[in-house]
Amino acid sequence: MEYLTVRETAEKWNISIRMVQQFCTAGRIPGAQKFGKSWAIPADTEKPTDPRRTQRQRNFPPAQTAPAGPLDRASLMPLMNTAFAPGRCREAVEAMAEGTQREIAKAEYYYFTGQPEMAAAAAEPYLTSPDMGARLSACLIYAYANLSVGEIARAKFALGELNAFLAGAGKQVPQFRAAAAFVASAGAVLLHLPLPEELPESESFMPLLPTGLRAFAVYIQAHYLYLKGEYGASAGIVEGALAMGGSAYPIPAIYLRLVAVMDYMSLKQTERAQSHLLSAWEMARPDDLIEGFGEHHGLLGAMLEAAIKPKWPEEFRRIIDITYRFSAGWRRVHNPLTGHDVADDLTTTEFAIAMLAARDWTTREIAEHLHISVNTAKKHISEAMRKLDVDNRKDLKQYMLR
Repeated sequence: MEYLTVRETAEKWNISIRMVQQFCTAGRIPGAQKFGKSWAIPADTEKPTDPRRTQRQRNFPPAQTAPAGPLDRASLMPLMNTAFAPGRCREAVEAMAEGTQREIAKAEYYYFTGQPEMAAAAAEPYLTSPDMGARLSACLIYAYANLSVGEIARAKFALGELNAFLAGAGKQVPQFRAAAAFVASAGAVLLHLPLPEELPESESFMPLLPTGLRAFAVYIQAHYLYLKGEYGASAGIVEGALAMGGSAYPIPAIYLRLVAVMDYMSLKQTERAQSHLLSAWEMARPDDLIEGFGEHHGLLGAMLEAAIKPKWPEEFRRIIDITYRFSAGWRRVHNPLTGHDVADDLTTTEFAIAMLAARDWTTREIAEHLHISVNTAKKHISEAMRKLDVDNRKDLKQYMLR
């Protein structure tokens, strides 16, 4: 019988070496044999069942019908849907009518200012609200807040609820289907998970969303295009959304500009990337809306290290704290469901530089971008490769974000 090494099998199945090793250890590869510290894998063995479907069905069971209840669009992510001047975010929340809308907006405020424990606590009472706008919002906030506090079971529960709402939305009014599609797509794309099978085409639900949420839905669409490697198309719809009024809504505008940074760094257009990052920072800093910067750190091509760290070191430190907390929870959901073993043992600097190296940036380009020496850049790349036990940049790619 012909056997393959773990590395050869990983290349054949298009997954990471560590994921193949985990399959072997778990006994999921029939006929695999261990010799010392290495595994020999029968060449004709099929890749184990894709966990994106089996695990997703087990962890996020779909509902047959969406829970009944009216949809109040005023309570569907109201802060995200509010236009306010930088520095007036808290005022915008307090100006809302007392009740559900204001309480959901408070949960949003806590989340986007990097206070996940308070966000989860504020959202939790509305997880069973009869107001479906509040309920959808609460589930989305609760899911992401619990990633950052390490409550993965709670995060998975809320993500499952989002998919259940979408699965049961077929018999609901169009506005409910649009709202369910919006939150379910946000839950999937931001975690780099496959889109739900029930998700309608964006053109069918985006026009039914209020303006601010429509702008955030464009961010979700742009992020999805980025994940497909369509950087130019992604940047194009971001630029269009900002030009057509998206900039008036600070939270969607921040996220739109962050995905533009991701696109332009992938296209090696660093000046455009930096312009968008600083515009996002100028909008976010007066209200401390820093959560998005921490969430996207690994995708921003070390732009935070280049443009934010030198001038705002304390804020940069807080962003990195958010990055470590969020990414730890993110990986615990993303990696098992996708089979993509995103690295979890690199520092944020090593990860950012490794992302650039994996995107075919030369060592000199990385050094110039970060204003460090070529030798320092080399040391970071070498340390990242040592920790991941890879020998070249091609193998480095399998542990990076996609």
